[in-house]
Amino acid sequence: MQVTKFVFLTLLTGLAGCASLPTTGPTRRQIEKSVAVDPARPIEIIHVVTEADIPQPSPFSDATKFLPDLAPPPTDMVGPGDVLSINIYEAGVTLFASGGTVPGGPAPDLGARVQKLPPSRVNDDGDIIIPYGGKLHVMGHTVNEVQTMIRQSLSQLSQDPQVIVTLDQAITNSIILSGEVARPGRLVLQTNRETLSDVVALAGGYRGDARDLALRVIRRNENFDIRLDELVSNPSLDVRAYPGDRLVLISAPRSYEVLGAGGRVEQLPFARSSITLAEAMSAAGGANPDSGDPAAIFIFRYKRDAQGREVPVVYHFNMMKAGSYFLVQRFAMQDRDILYFGNAAANQPSKLFQLISQLFTPLMTVTAAVQTVNNSNNN
Repeated sequence: MQVTKFVFLTLLTGLAGCASLPTTGPTRRQIEKSVAVDPARPIEIIHVVTEADIPQPSPFSDATKFLPDLAPPPTDMVGPGDVLSINIYEAGVTLFASGGTVPGGPAPDLGARVQKLPPSRVNDDGDIIIPYGGKLHVMGHTVNEVQTMIRQSLSQLSQDPQVIVTLDQAITNSIILSGEVARPGRLVLQTNRETLSDVVALAGGYRGDARDLALRVIRRNENFDIRLDELVSNPSLDVRAYPGDRLVLISAPRSYEVLGAGGRVEQLPFARSSITLAEAMSAAGGANPDSGDPAAIFIFRYKRDAQGREVPVVYHFNMMKAGSYFLVQRFAMQDRDILYFGNAAANQPSKLFQLISQLFTPLMTVTAAVQTVNNSNNN
C-alpha cells in the first residue's frame, strides 16, 4: 500500500505541475483578448458580418503612381551608346578627300561627292566628333535634328553640304528584359507604343505558369511588381513600355499558411490566380471536428493604411452563422495570408479528462500489480 500511495502522490504532483493543457493554438476569446491588450503593437480586428466588412481586392490600385502611361518619345531620339551612320554629300570643292557615288543612284555626278564617315558612337556625355565640324552634343535630339546640326557645323567650310544620319544601333530607344522569358536581352522599341504585355510577347513569351509569375518594372530608379495574370485581366495596368525600362519576369508563386486546429498545418499554393476564403478553407480540410471551433475562423494579414504603411489586421468569421458561408465566397485571399482555425473552448474539459486518464492509467496498473503480489503472499 505504501507503493500505491507513493505513485498516487507522484502523479498528483505531475498533474499539478502542468501549466497548460495540450493545444494547437488560442481560442477565439484568447485572440480577441490578446489583440485588445497589446498597446505596443496595435492590431485591428474586423468581425466580418456583412459584405461591407470585406476588403475590396485592389493590390495594384497605386500602379499608375509608379507606372504612369507616359507619352512616348520619338523613336529616333539619340542618346549615349547609340551608333550613328553618317553620310555627307558635297558639291564642288569638297572637304573630304575620298569621293564616291550616291548609293543606289544613277551614274555618278562629277560635281557631287559622298563621304561615309566611320560609325560614330555617342559617348557617355552625349557627344559625337565630326571631322572639321568638331564636337556636337546630340543627346536628346532626333536623327533629323542631328543631321541639321552636322550640316550647320560644316556650312562655312563646304559648299551646301547635305547630311543623312541613320541609327545603326539603337540603345536609347530600347529596354532590357530578363528572367522567365524565352529570349532575354535588349529589345528595341519600334513604335514606342508597345505595352508591357507586348514586349513580353516580342521576347518570345513567358516560361512557366502565368499565375506564378510577376513582372517587375524598374523605371527611373523605382520599381513595381505586377502579377502577370493581373496584367492580362486588367488592361488599365498594361501601360506602355518606356525607353530605358528594365523588365524582369520573376517566379513568385502565391501561397497562404494554415495554422491552428485545422485539418492540417501547412503552406498551400494558390490553385488559381485568385481564390476565395471558401476555397482556401476547403483545400485546408476545414476545422478539426475534435478540436476546432467553426465560430473562430481568422485571417491574419498586413494591409496598407492611408500613409502607405503596412499595418496588421485580423478578419474574423463565425461559420456558425449561415450568412458567413456567403461572405467567405466573396472574401479574396492574398499572398502570405495566414488562415487560422481557432481552438474550441469546450474541448478544454475533455482534454483535462484525457490527461487525467493518461496519468492515472499507470497508477491503476501499478495498483493491480501490487494487489496481485499481496494476494500471492497471503496465499
